[in-house]
Amino acid sequence: MKRIGVLTSGGDAPGMNAAVRAVVRTATARGIEVMGVKRGYAGMIDGDFVKLGARDVANTIQRGGTILLTARCKPFMTLEGRERAAKQLRSVGIEGLVVIGGDGSFHGAHFLSVEHGFPVVGVPGTIDNDLFGTDYTIGYDTAVNTALQAIDRIRDTAASHERLFIIEVMGRHAGFIALDVGIAGGAEDVLIPERPETLDEVVEIVRASAAKGKTSSIIIVAEGYEGGGIKVMEAISKATGLDARVSILGHVQRGGSPSARDRILASQMGYGAVEALLKGISDVMIGVVHDKTVHVPLEETWTKRKDVSLELRELAKTLAL
Repeated sequence: MKRIGVLTSGGDAPGMNAAVRAVVRTATARGIEVMGVKRGYAGMIDGDFVKLGARDVANTIQRGGTILLTARCKPFMTLEGRERAAKQLRSVGIEGLVVIGGDGSFHGAHFLSVEHGFPVVGVPGTIDNDLFGTDYTIGYDTAVNTALQAIDRIRDTAASHERLFIIEVMGRHAGFIALDVGIAGGAEDVLIPERPETLDEVVEIVRASAAKGKTSSIIIVAEGYEGGGIKVMEAISKATGLDARVSILGHVQRGGSPSARDRILASQMGYGAVEALLKGISDVMIGVVHDKTVHVPLEETWTKRKDVSLELRELAKTLAL
């Protein structure tokens, strides 16, 4: 293999640049050229490629976002779109591809491999941490710490005004971010889609907290919880008359410089992706389990379920007394 490609796709995640850097420098050390694909699968279809050397990725390990840019690409969801993309890759001599992204990106990578026999390895870059086969995904640790900093500040305001705050965090259909920041932020309750509580149960928790003399409270809501933070706030206000406010943290959780953990994880995964391609391994995701690199079939990353920790869920409930 003389030349490989690398792209970032889907929602950006802190640490994607560290992964690109690791891919480029690992390949360069092995005497392999690297072509960056701009704007994900959209750039692949358009033939938007740029040669990347070791110096091109200097001073990027600390940068948030993605220097290769990213985009949603509906044409790639079609047979014709993927056929054009494969032809574009081969036209510039790319013999293998590293795809850094999440669930949707891995679907595309899998079909590119199956339909066109193109060697592809996935690197999990998503703040949601919802991909089966790896303990953590790139960007998750940074997103948790970013959300926690905001929650700490909101708690100061909640205490000053003796208010209840409902804080909605990202995570798509998973409650990993919500559960971690709920424990670390000392929340009175954490609402996640995997173990949904009814609104009546939430109202009773708030009433119980008030009965214990708590004058301010924080409730964390995962965006995948039915109705989200606004519906929770409305239900509590209507049932109790308390002065409740909602804060939706939103895309601030995706930005910013990646944490040390995310930089190391991204470097380990980017290195592992290149090594896998050189060994002829394809249609897999590079995961890290107990600090060791593993190869997980791409299809398993979405057909098998990665669940939140029941132990942590019980811990959050117990410490909220």
